[in-house]
Amino acid sequence: MIIALIFLGTIINYFDRLALPTLAPVLRTEFHLTNVQYAWIANSFLLVYALSMFVWGAVFDRIGNRLGFAIAVVLWSLAEMGTGMARGMTSLCGLRGLLGLGESGNWPGATRTIAAWFPARQRALGMGIANTGASLGPALAIPFIIWLRDDFGWRAVFLITGAMGFGWLILWLALYPKTEARAINANQPETPVHPPVPWPVLLRRREVWGIIMARFLGDPIWWLYVNWMPLYLADVRGFQLKELKASGWVPYVAAALGALAGGWCSGYLLRRTRDVNFARKFAISVGTIAMLAGFATAYASSTSAAIVWMSITLFGFQFWVGNVQTLPSDYLPVGAVGSIAGFAGTAAGIGAVIFTFSTGWVVDHFSYTPILITAALLAPLATGALFWLSGPVRRIEGIGAG
Repeated sequence: MIIALIFLGTIINYFDRLALPTLAPVLRTEFHLTNVQYAWIANSFLLVYALSMFVWGAVFDRIGNRLGFAIAVVLWSLAEMGTGMARGMTSLCGLRGLLGLGESGNWPGATRTIAAWFPARQRALGMGIANTGASLGPALAIPFIIWLRDDFGWRAVFLITGAMGFGWLILWLALYPKTEARAINANQPETPVHPPVPWPVLLRRREVWGIIMARFLGDPIWWLYVNWMPLYLADVRGFQLKELKASGWVPYVAAALGALAGGWCSGYLLRRTRDVNFARKFAISVGTIAMLAGFATAYASSTSAAIVWMSITLFGFQFWVGNVQTLPSDYLPVGAVGSIAGFAGTAAGIGAVIFTFSTGWVVDHFSYTPILITAALLAPLATGALFWLSGPVRRIEGIGAG
């Protein structure tokens, strides 16, 4: 039940954040936006998203998952509905910033909830299910959003997708226990409390910085496709909304499969070998190799080939990121997981902000090719930084409790 709620909430989270990128060709025309101006709108979300995430990590560690998610969902749903009343670039920037403030709570909350409710051998699969929501959400959102736009207009898209969050909130408050004493621990049936670990203690650890650097370098790959794929398909491959509706969702289905496969692979290896270091690093390496398909995307000779290579890239990213997101609970107690997820999410957002603005400038002055090549190079850099800084994956003794 808990993972189903996280999965559904993540799908809605991505419905809301994908509404604007999916409609970007329409909004760019209506508001007469350049690619650099669109990058500023996208970065209004990403910058607030990045700077808020480490705060949400601390919030979840202190007030718990039930109330933390409730606050986050209310914020992002109101922002999404408000976007339906935007009048230009300024209002779009402000509302996307508020959306980023709310949506940044999803991943620290999801990571912490999974750490509290799942034993170590199941956490990567639990994270994979949550990440499947991040991939299946866009796959479902693109045709749904275009259908809503065709029948009701683009403003109604934001009102309807925003209202979905309040429906989820009713389920969450009704079904999630008011106390977290029922959370499952690998060694005992119940874990009554998960005391937070002070930030200075966490930030002295190389393992924490390895996770932070991996997300800073790796997550821009995902955000490149989330924010720019509809515009890339429109500008380079000549897509109209009807073509985007027909096939723009395919790479996200591949990403959903990657999220599940990455979680299953890591969990299977852990059960077979009882070696968490081997299980996590093998899965992370497989995802890294798959992301190198981004090089082929840059030089694809046809639209079909480009979609295939993008699909492999996003499959690899989700295979990779679910295992990276599981590492905090491998190294440290539950009371530290929300904070580490917040730090890593902030780093991921800052990396995405830099890359998103660079994409707008490079595309306006050159083309998408240098950006796609750079994104492919980031995959091995992210994994290399992770392995070098973090060392063997194992429980660090003497930090916190739980």
